Amino acid sequence: MKENSFGTIVTVQGNKPNVTDVPLKVHKQEDDFYITNHMEINNSQWKTFEDHNVLVIYQGSDRDISSSWYEHENVPTWNYQALHVYGKDGILNDQELEEDLKLLLKRLC
Repeated sequence: MKENSFGTIVTVQGNKPNVTDVPLKVHKQEDDFYITNHMEINNSQWKTFEDHNVLVIYQGSDRDISSSWYEHENVPTWNYQALHVYGKDGILNDQELEEDLKLLLKRLC
């Protein structure tokens, strides 16, 4: 999650899925992990963040596997890395946002 810090956030509003691809940051506090991001205000998905279920998808590397790799004739396949993280969504309060932005600046500078 730290090495591939770009991911997809999936939420549902009514029967409609909301999906956004964004840079993500992972934080650990005691035994809990938190994933934060900063989403553009024009992206309406952030308005759905109210302690609902959320899915975050991290994509790793991927490559095709040719059938010629097998000792006998077989069909080609795909080798990939993906991580699905389930949790609750929410919006940071002012203090949490300030701390998160400080960590972001520290990481970027």
